[in-house]
Amino acid sequence: MKKCSQYVILLAILITVSCTNEKKKEVVAAKPIPVGIPFQNINLDDLDAFLTPTKNWMIAKSVYADRLKKKHLEYDEGKGVLVNIPNKTNQESLFSKMKHGDLELEFDVMMPKGSNSGIYFQSRYEVQLFDSWGESVVSSGDMGGIYQRWDTSKEEGDRGYEGSAPLINAAKSPGLWQHYKIVFIAPRFNANGEKVKNAFFESVWLNDVLVQKNVEVTGPTRAAAFTDEKPQGSLMIQGDHGPVAFKNIKYKKYSGESVSVSNLTLSVYESKSSVLTSLDSLELLQTNLVDSISAKVKTNKLRQKVLRFEGEMNIPRSGDYVFDLKLLEQGGIVLLDKDTIFNKNGIYSLDSVNLRKVNLAEGKHLFTLIYNKNRPWRDGFSLEMEGPEIKKHLVTAPQSLDLNALIPKRRIIVNVDSIPVVQRSFIMHDGIKKTHCVSVGSPEGIHYSFDLEKGALLQLWSGSFFDATQMWKGRGEKQLGEPIGFTISSHGDTELAVLQDYKENWPLTIADKSYKQVGYNIDANGFPVFESKSYGAKIFNTLIPMKKGRGLQRNIIIEGSRELWYKVADGELIELLPNGDYLINNESYFISFPDIGNLKPRIRHQQGKDELLIKIPSGKQRINYNIIW
Repeated sequence: MKKCSQYVILLAILITVSCTNEKKKEVVAAKPIPVGIPFQNINLDDLDAFLTPTKNWMIAKSVYADRLKKKHLEYDEGKGVLVNIPNKTNQESLFSKMKHGDLELEFDVMMPKGSNSGIYFQSRYEVQLFDSWGESVVSSGDMGGIYQRWDTSKEEGDRGYEGSAPLINAAKSPGLWQHYKIVFIAPRFNANGEKVKNAFFESVWLNDVLVQKNVEVTGPTRAAAFTDEKPQGSLMIQGDHGPVAFKNIKYKKYSGESVSVSNLTLSVYESKSSVLTSLDSLELLQTNLVDSISAKVKTNKLRQKVLRFEGEMNIPRSGDYVFDLKLLEQGGIVLLDKDTIFNKNGIYSLDSVNLRKVNLAEGKHLFTLIYNKNRPWRDGFSLEMEGPEIKKHLVTAPQSLDLNALIPKRRIIVNVDSIPVVQRSFIMHDGIKKTHCVSVGSPEGIHYSFDLEKGALLQLWSGSFFDATQMWKGRGEKQLGEPIGFTISSHGDTELAVLQDYKENWPLTIADKSYKQVGYNIDANGFPVFESKSYGAKIFNTLIPMKKGRGLQRNIIIEGSRELWYKVADGELIELLPNGDYLINNESYFISFPDIGNLKPRIRHQQGKDELLIKIPSGKQRINYNIIW
């Protein structure tokens, strides 16, 4: 057999090509990677990354904010955490030496009770940092808000304008680390320095909840460092309003450039196969020039087709590029300069991770994309790319994979009015479908899901209650109920176990006949009381929203004739705080024990994680604790 390039070997399956006697080119196949282009970190070993910091700014190893004390923030000296503790003589803002235009920024922030700060992009456009825990109505001045602009020429009371409130209050309790991810697009200027496009925030995510989307700012917001606008500027952190702490600050700067494709030809083949076969064996239906790559191209009435796009990919600058291919149902192949980027044949879900990292030179590259359009009622694909100072963006047409089209226009929403609502469904928890679940919604807006099969709390959330669309629409394929709101997860394991000694691993499954779900009754307030039997003991579980803030009270009665262990929580890190709270995962939520009696919680490290356990003596015992987030 004559030697051919890797490109020829692959396409020999798909289409007849001519092999030459060229020397085989050695190609290193692109490998899957878990992440895209890496972020740049702002070093917090010292303050060298900032311009002339004043004495209210310092570097620490760790911080602690008592959630019950106003503007309380303690710190231990060390490295890794940026801390602001203003006073009457030192309360200046902090400016980064790094200057930016378009920017993707991530960081963790801790807000003490009642504290206030803000982060200003280009020192001009503020995303608000504020203790908004428990607020039912939020404004542009709350956590996740884009602050208003200010006009001193207007009468008092009318000076504030614009501004954007967060879509949902996703602010955690004071004293917890909170995570921001923000994509900012800088204003644009012409050759004469005149602004031709306003700045805008493409997205703001707070604690993994989208709180802002495509919000335009027509000029600097209130208390900005500058009143003019520029293509570049420093990050500014407000320093005069209250104590605040930051860690894990990282960013990607973007140039505004993008990858494009040109000189595109589309060839359409008839196919009745669910997998890609030799194109040479298929009937060629049409070949024509197109201006974009899309699964939604108009062809003849035949329903099953293979689409082959060929053209040039224009790379704006040399460096590493990450390709992200999403396929709905059917397979696809992507080649660049005769090298295989993707070879996905068969059926793939949108949940499949298809990332490839390739080093490319600036200029034009030969490009081929082949897609099996085998199920016209359920098809589509997208190809996204990011590169050196190039933000992730679509190379294919937006309509090629319209995710909004997959979402039913009419949602089936379960709302809560004046009494609690109990809803049975399947629930996804840590990537596993739980099939015997009850979700309970409260008028207070605090909700939870409970696993009847294990007798375990799965998740808690605040906001709206429950989306039942996947249980009914589209033949109910996923059969899942989904929380609507700001959600945290519990461990989801069986909560009671018999341990021969304190060092024995927590059981991953329930022993046969050791657990039985009896059912649940509705109490006088409309909340279910879950009853079960485990290791001969009777267990009664009640979960009630706390009166103030965002939290859930757990009241558990255990009546048994032997010693048991109860698992309250697990996580990467569990820490006992000075005020008696337990901090779970170092940032997720608090556990407090207002009335634990003689039972004493214990922290142990087992199987690579921390566990918070309570030993339960025989007889009738009560466990009462609060989950606060």
